[in-house]
Amino acid sequence: MNAEPLIHPDSVVLVTGGARGITAQCVIELAKFAHCKFILLGRSSIAEPEPAWASTCRDETEIKRHIMNDLTANGEKPTPMAVQKIYRRIQSTNEIKHTLEAVQAAGGQAQYLSADVSDLDGLQQLAPVVAKLGPITGIIHGAGSLADKLIEKKTGSDFDTVLSPKVDGLENLVTCVPPGQLDFLILFSSIVGFFGNVGQADYAIANEILNKSAYLLKKYHPACHVVSIDWGPWDGGMVTPELKKAFTERNIQVIPMEAGTRLLVNELTSGNNQSVQVVVGSQPVVMASELSGELKTFRIRRKLKLEDNPFLYDHVIGDHPVLPATCAALWIVNSCEQMYPGYTFLSLENFKVLKGIVFEDNTSKDYVLDLKEVYKNGSVKFDAVIWSQNQKGRTFYHYSLQVTLVRKLPEIPHIEPLDVVYANPVKGAEEVDLYHNGTLFHGPSFQGVERVLSLDSNKLTMQCYLPQVEEHTQGQFPVQTANPYIYDTIVQCLLIWAQAYYQAPCLPSSLDKFEQFRPVPFNTRFYVSMEVVSQSETSVVGDILVQDEQGQLFVRITGLEGTISKQLKRFIGKS
Repeated sequence: MNAEPLIHPDSVVLVTGGARGITAQCVIELAKFAHCKFILLGRSSIAEPEPAWASTCRDETEIKRHIMNDLTANGEKPTPMAVQKIYRRIQSTNEIKHTLEAVQAAGGQAQYLSADVSDLDGLQQLAPVVAKLGPITGIIHGAGSLADKLIEKKTGSDFDTVLSPKVDGLENLVTCVPPGQLDFLILFSSIVGFFGNVGQADYAIANEILNKSAYLLKKYHPACHVVSIDWGPWDGGMVTPELKKAFTERNIQVIPMEAGTRLLVNELTSGNNQSVQVVVGSQPVVMASELSGELKTFRIRRKLKLEDNPFLYDHVIGDHPVLPATCAALWIVNSCEQMYPGYTFLSLENFKVLKGIVFEDNTSKDYVLDLKEVYKNGSVKFDAVIWSQNQKGRTFYHYSLQVTLVRKLPEIPHIEPLDVVYANPVKGAEEVDLYHNGTLFHGPSFQGVERVLSLDSNKLTMQCYLPQVEEHTQGQFPVQTANPYIYDTIVQCLLIWAQAYYQAPCLPSSLDKFEQFRPVPFNTRFYVSMEVVSQSETSVVGDILVQDEQGQLFVRITGLEGTISKQLKRFIGKS
């Protein structure tokens, strides 16, 4: 770890977007610490002479009155658009001049260069400035632009406007200034690139490219401190009072100016230079939009491949990995939520495993999810089916169910805390019996049953805890609103009960209703209690409650059915 500051009086720092707004405040704070030199790059020009009154007038109404008088005196019509254009230019020039003065007052030296970072030819203007100030030793890439609107309303020009300053700008910077000569390269990204946000698909893409580029640049230039900072909204810059109020209503924390600038200074002076990506801020909360009356249908195609989903090697029946039914449900739930940002998953109904998805080899195969809205009034209900076709064109239906999304989850129903009865205890995962004696076939990604606390012909209670499954292992089925790895652990109660009372394997085949009142996270102890509703040699049906250690409800499952078959012993279960 390098304990020496990366920025010091001999540093020459190139800053894009650096003469105005948030980045300018960061430059001023760095100048106070390092007293170094800055090249501030921006698209605004300060070459055009200003009216004499512009340098002293600060009131917006007064400035615009002067602008209208000047336009009228020159025989031009003072339209609102013409006035606003001149006003923005004057404000921009004043901000740039103020930044240059503030840097000098802080003990630094700054030169402003009017150039578009996305224009490689325009960056040739750097040469004479570098000759004057010295070789560039650090870069802060803060340039950016917005064109917020829903993705279906965006144009190619909108995407270019947003992506070019960040993505093309970074490429041009490292073309003009070899990273090998830099002490640091700081990329100003956004939490939108990390979490996403409605209306900002292009902005999310641009910032996530910066995030991934930081890792690539660090790999090839390990001596340079490369970091992408995913900033949340600042208390200033593009955050107007109206926006700040909206953020408050959505519980989004706004970064105080002093705290944000101090964080950047610490990044370059603390000696802790190990992180390549830093997230500063909270996840944006999506506000639910109003529902239209029209019922819609959607078709989503997806390729699934064994090697892209390592968790499948922990769910093998016979010789072949099989997609857990809980993962199919997750795919459907996530797809529905993406159709309606701001709405969240509440329940599944009428879930049927028709023909499970089996991975016989590592080839990629196409699957189709059809969604049909059947109700939309405050909540949204979908009919869903997953299907595929073989090479001969024959259609196979794999799963069907209904999904309900709501604006706000209901109050958690009050239930009596689980009365943990230790009668007839059965050894569980803590002694690795259930996962090694043929009762359960699951690998580590699904081994969440710690022990069975009680078991009789009418009821089973078990204690569970599933450690974090690595993101790489989750593959194409990452945990989002619902956790399929934990939910697979929950339904293992059917398999345990069937082995105990019928000495035969059991696989879940359907359920009447699944309600999630709050997600069950990894690394959390929880309890599963199943009441046996009906049973026979070929099936068992149970109602299930899932609670935390204080007895508060996570999940309620009604009518979970499992198919019992001794024939399955050839593939799973005790021999």
